[in-house]
Amino acid sequence: MDKQERIKKIYYKTDGYCHICHKKLSLSNYGKRGAKGAWHIEHSKAKANGGTDHLNNLYPACISCNEEKGIMHTQTARGYNRQTRAPYSKAKKQKLKNQNTIGGLVAGAITGSIFGPVGALVGGVIGGAIGENNSPKK
Repeated sequence: MDKQERIKKIYYKTDGYCHICHKKLSLSNYGKRGAKGAWHIEHSKAKANGGTDHLNNLYPACISCNEEKGIMHTQTARGYNRQTRAPYSKAKKQKLKNQNTIGGLVAGAITGSIFGPVGALVGGVIGGAIGENNSPKK
């Protein structure tokens, strides 16, 4: 894998958001200090603490978050930004949205079935909409 491909793979891991503060990043502004959405590749587990350059340890982070984090644990840095996890990739968000929609549809249909077939249909539609609406945005 070449350098540009690796950078894109890391960027899309979080759908282009900083894994620490969840700020939107710009793929084209990788390493461009001062540019809007500028970012670095950040080691979730710092190399100084035994982290590696393996892809599962690398995440996109805005330059200020990367520099402020230093060698502290990722959970601590996210906590300072009131975040508990990295943003989901686009594929993961779509999968969760599908699961929530189907789950809401089934729960709504079961609940609505108390009022007969029409109630099941209406309940399913409402439940599906609620499930889709409650899906993660990041």
